[in-house]
Amino acid sequence: MESGIDLQGQFISALESFGLSHDLAKLLWLPLPMLMMLIVATVGVLVAVWLERKISAAVQQRIGPEYIGPLGILAPLADGLKLIFKEDVLPANSDRWLFTLGPAVVVIPVFLSYIIVPFGQNLLISNLAMGVFLWIALSSIAPIGLLMSGYASNNKYSLLGGLRAAAQSISYEIPLALAVLAVAMMSNGLSTVEIVEQQSAYGILSWNVWRQPIGFLIFWIAALAECERLPFDLPEAEEELVAGYQTEYAGMKFALFYLGAYVNLVLSALLVSVLYFGGWSFPIPLETIAHLLGIPETNPFLQIAFAVLGITMTLVKAYFFVFLAILLRWTVPRVRIDQLLDLGWKFLLPVGLVNLLLTAGLKLAFPLAFGG
Repeated sequence: MESGIDLQGQFISALESFGLSHDLAKLLWLPLPMLMMLIVATVGVLVAVWLERKISAAVQQRIGPEYIGPLGILAPLADGLKLIFKEDVLPANSDRWLFTLGPAVVVIPVFLSYIIVPFGQNLLISNLAMGVFLWIALSSIAPIGLLMSGYASNNKYSLLGGLRAAAQSISYEIPLALAVLAVAMMSNGLSTVEIVEQQSAYGILSWNVWRQPIGFLIFWIAALAECERLPFDLPEAEEELVAGYQTEYAGMKFALFYLGAYVNLVLSALLVSVLYFGGWSFPIPLETIAHLLGIPETNPFLQIAFAVLGITMTLVKAYFFVFLAILLRWTVPRVRIDQLLDLGWKFLLPVGLVNLLLTAGLKLAFPLAFGG
């Protein structure tokens, strides 16, 4: 494991200059990456919730939140405060421990997945060699929490929602993994940094979406299903199951489910931009622009500009897919549970397998074009 940016060394050196020992400075550093991850994920969720309200209002020709801060930007904070101060209800016949642990098991793996997301060329918490596989492994834990919550609620609608969540997750994790494997095969690695760098040589023409269009569609559909977004929100279908596994939850426990859903949506959008749309890379290579302008690449102001533009590009690409997911929620009807499972097992799984085999064949036949 190696840090994607040398913030750790700089932080430890700064503390040592004040007379602290190396071990103590290293100990003080340990909680900071996790705190940074929590802050970034939480801010991303607040923006996504605000976009959800404004975009849904625009689709339905309404105004949406307008008076809670400028353009309603404080509405997500008001939602959070409302849920924090609501009464935490525990159903009389529920399983107390499973009911309490369920939301935590759902949310914690999603937050941990942010450690592999590179927001810029040198801006990530940890550059893991098995980054995308870690994300797949962590995402497979969340359905256990959903099943625990549905079972522990002692409510038939909650149980049905939990069972649907487990079935849906299992159905779409395999096509998702096959799509990721095809990208990893072309990039000759599982590190998210390596995957982005492999797409940066020729700008927009290098992005994996052109070499993996089928894989991109499989990944995006499977990611929507993993996030339980319409048209795949079967586990919490309000018209059928009241609110699914969330039916008996209130207060802070419900807030964890609400938070987890949006954190997962933003995470999936970030990973789509990283795996298929070049992450922090610009459509036209910034080095080419600097060369045309006659500015040396070693110019410190140019390096700062490159870093800022890289972070901006990652976020713009990610929030474009958040916008698409929100638009789909308000324009596409929900599918039936049998249609959802058929799509996963009978269509996406075989197509994903064929795409992986085709990628392997093309990589052998055209190694330069396919990352050989």
